[in-house]
Amino acid sequence: MKNKTVDPFKNLILDEYEQELEDALEKGEFISDPNFKKNKKIFEEAAKRFIELEESKSITLRVKKKDLIRVKARAERNRLPYQTLINLLITNYVDGRPQLTI
Repeated sequence: MKNKTVDPFKNLILDEYEQELEDALEKGEFISDPNFKKNKKIFEEAAKRFIELEESKSITLRVKKKDLIRVKARAERNRLPYQTLINLLITNYVDGRPQLTI
């Protein structure tokens, strides 16, 4: 039995922007970056830092017992873990939306 090679690009449909890039590449309109290695390291470091920012971080937080009881009660009414509710409150606040609608 012969091994059949399949060309994954045979029926590829490009959008307008992708087609512009393809045409420019075929015409030789791109030039090499003389600082490629340096710029590559910069972008790799930026990507690594971005990924680190998306990770969760455990914190210890002191709150009044009555406030925690109220947060837990609201979370339970909305069928959410109370930690999730606190995280939503923090996220909304730092995004400039101090109100939380559940």
